[in-house]
Amino acid sequence: MRLGTVILLSALLPLSVALGWDPLGWLFHRHRQEQYVGSLQAAPADGACPEECDCPPTFPVAMYCDGRGLTAIPSIPSRIKYLYLQGNAISAVPELALVNATNLVWLFLHHNQLTSDAIGKEAFSKLEGLERLFLHHNNLTSIPPNLPRSLRDLRIDHNRIEKVIPTDLEGMDNLTILHLHDNAVADFGTSLKALKSLTLLDISNNKLMKVPDALPEHLHQLYLEFNSIDSLPEGFLGGLAQLQYVRMAHNQLTDKGIPSNTFNVTGLVELDLSFNKLERIPTVSTTLQHLYLQANQIKEFTLGSFCAVVDVTNFSRLQTLRLDGNEISQEDIPTESALCLRVASSIQI
Repeated sequence: MRLGTVILLSALLPLSVALGWDPLGWLFHRHRQEQYVGSLQAAPADGACPEECDCPPTFPVAMYCDGRGLTAIPSIPSRIKYLYLQGNAISAVPELALVNATNLVWLFLHHNQLTSDAIGKEAFSKLEGLERLFLHHNNLTSIPPNLPRSLRDLRIDHNRIEKVIPTDLEGMDNLTILHLHDNAVADFGTSLKALKSLTLLDISNNKLMKVPDALPEHLHQLYLEFNSIDSLPEGFLGGLAQLQYVRMAHNQLTDKGIPSNTFNVTGLVELDLSFNKLERIPTVSTTLQHLYLQANQIKEFTLGSFCAVVDVTNFSRLQTLRLDGNEISQEDIPTESALCLRVASSIQI
């Protein structure tokens, strides 16, 4: 039953990220009363559970070593598929630390003290079935080498990574989720282009001054908040037909830096351009549902940004519009806006 739940949660993960909740949270912070008293009894024949960890007999392919004050990776029985090592003080992944763990599917090493020079060059290379690797909140300065090509979800945010090169992510054709936010990357070059299956890319809170070149074409969600981007390339969204969510709040975007009709593309559901330096409302598609423009320098409410023609049959599908913190007031909204923005449930000025 529990393994079935794991599979279901894995399928729901991309949706849950978009909605702001994480179905894996209950696995990261399990309550003590949920642990089984008999977890250290009668270990299976292929290897004993380390005494500092918990291996529930009812879920024999999982090993819980989270929050135990560990400074090193313990011995791992070969049967283990789900390994929880988060919330410790582990500083290294030696070359042979995972040599017996070739059946791993999930490996959680977040909230530790890992450094890049203490990770063996081939430490992860034999984990040919690994799908989820969590390395966020460590002290890494680069993406570990030779990561498994089987990865679907890589979280390496909240580290000190300054550079990403094409070989770091080469061959990761199965990767769908990549969290690289809260690092110090100034330029990704073309390193992201090869990620053929990527649907969620979060590179917010880095040191970017421009949008990365050659973004993966199957992206659904793109998060670029808290960078220093002041302009967008021509045809920025032209090759991203499946993109639905774009968040670029807290950058340095100006009207001059946004080519006309950049955001007038069908398919886009949510656009966040708040906390920038815009003076005009950019033209958006009538299919856009949520637009966030608060805390800019907008001086005029231009209805043409939402509806090229205003009549009974032509109207915007906007449900949410935020314009608060600009230089306009409620009186600046033209009366015809009621026809154009007829489905908007929330307009904040």
